Amino acid sequence: MVAFEDVARAVLDEGRYVVLGTADGGGTPWVSPVFYTLSGYREVIWMSSPEARHSRNIGERPDVSLVVYDSRVEPGDGMAVYMCGVAAEVTGEAVAAVAAAYGDAALPKGGRRVKIDEVTGEGIYRMYRATIREHWTLDPDSRPDGRAAVTL
Repeated sequence: MVAFEDVARAVLDEGRYVVLGTADGGGTPWVSPVFYTLSGYREVIWMSSPEARHSRNIGERPDVSLVVYDSRVEPGDGMAVYMCGVAAEVTGEAVAAVAAAYGDAALPKGGRRVKIDEVTGEGIYRMYRATIREHWTLDPDSRPDGRAAVTL
């Protein structure tokens, strides 16, 4: 039998897009798919416009939910990793290191390296990261809600 932790790691390692759930200051929800990389399994990193609705929402309300799944599989065959955490724009001296790590991890997934001037100053993007508090996968035997917590 495959452990839920192994399934969760495989889903996160193979995924390219995370669906990011945010809400504005009034609580209106918004979801956005964003290309992501990982720093371990406790940080999800992405590059985005600070004007994007999800970026503005994070500025107002940093709590986020996230899910990674393979939408190409047949119904009933898919696995997903559900997460919740706190997101923020990466600022200051951390930007260069996060942008470099993102680029290194993005290449094998079909992404590209980030030029530092794209995500600082007059650049049109910024780096963001979510620090993950909890991970779950689906477990039909788990009650009451069908989720199995996993520790990564």
